[in-house]
Amino acid sequence: MTAESKQWYMEYKIHNNRPGLLGDIASMLGMLGVNILTINGVEGQRRGMLLETDDDDKIRILGEMLQKASNITITAFRPPKLVDILAVRHGRYIDRDSDDRKTFRFTRDELGLLVDFLGEVFKREGNQVIGLRGMPRVGKTESIIASSVCAAKRWTFVSSTLLRQTVRSQLSEEEMNPDNVFIIDGIVSTIRSNEKHYNLLQDIMNLPSTKVIEHPDIFVRESGYTFDDFHMIIELRNNPNEEIIYDTFTTSYTDDI
Repeated sequence: MTAESKQWYMEYKIHNNRPGLLGDIASMLGMLGVNILTINGVEGQRRGMLLETDDDDKIRILGEMLQKASNITITAFRPPKLVDILAVRHGRYIDRDSDDRKTFRFTRDELGLLVDFLGEVFKREGNQVIGLRGMPRVGKTESIIASSVCAAKRWTFVSSTLLRQTVRSQLSEEEMNPDNVFIIDGIVSTIRSNEKHYNLLQDIMNLPSTKVIEHPDIFVRESGYTFDDFHMIIELRNNPNEEIIYDTFTTSYTDDI
């Protein structure tokens, strides 16, 4: 019986990028029978590789051999996480809050990376509540829709201001499909809604499905939900130094993508 192949993520920092270094590492992998699936530079002097092998002992031997190499230092050697796969694919790591590990930060010039990330998250089954922070017109709704397309998922607007203010009080059976991605504007659903809408919102929040809530801080402030109900928070800014301030647009709300 053939052993099942497993993937591994290997990352190393280069101290001396001498000619032939990558070739030497590739040759070492070839001799051990470890396949290179993807390789790319990952920020600065680091390189990431997605590897595949059907023998864990080969990975152990490879790790021991590379620990003795003087030109590189191994910085990661593990079964790949989603952030590892995307780091190799895009050549950069997603900015993740060091204190709140469920918060991920993106800027507008990283929309491709954000869409790729959310697209992979949307493919997961079961209940997911994702908060999306950002100022008006930064690309929030655009990113959710594009990510739904990448995940081959239908999306349902529960509340929105994409074209005009939308506050749904009921959804069709097709729209209530748990496999859909539900898009909720946290300001519209809590400050500018009615009782029928809020009852619908509670039904949707109880579905085993993916919900993306724009302006999660207002949603938590004005509802009975807390940040413990969120599985992930995404922050999207026009630039890394932009401050997300809700007071500037909660009173006269005209948000779009």
